[in-house]
Amino acid sequence: MTRNDIVVVIDRWMSGLRGRNGEAFSRLYADHATVESPLGGNLSGPEGVRKAFDAFFAAFPDAVFTFESPCIDGDRVAVPVSIAGTHAGGFSGLPATGKPFRFALVFLLELRDGQIVRDRRVYDFTGLLVQIGMLKAKVRDH
Repeated sequence: MTRNDIVVVIDRWMSGLRGRNGEAFSRLYADHATVESPLGGNLSGPEGVRKAFDAFFAAFPDAVFTFESPCIDGDRVAVPVSIAGTHAGGFSGLPATGKPFRFALVFLLELRDGQIVRDRRVYDFTGLLVQIGMLKAKVRDH
């Protein structure tokens, strides 16, 4: 893939997230693609990606993604993102709390033959759970 080919795929990928278009988003993943995510767990293929996509937007329907410029190195891409929204729906058996959240995330993507073959998501999952009230932060006395 050329750098321009990769830019086209990443632009479509970001558009799918921004526009909440699970069909277009999941089509960008190869049948053998793997996804590693603290929230979604380990997934594979477009069907797994679509299920996680739908579950995320059911739990956080007003989520807004703010993308920074992708860093492209060969067939690997790092995409820094800020996400903000409200925990308005349940996920993983946990009820909605109605609390707002904001966190930084980096998507580490590998592409091959015009599709994403690996997607590793790096973010502070515990921090997210504290923000939405699912975990209590332990405060230290100094």
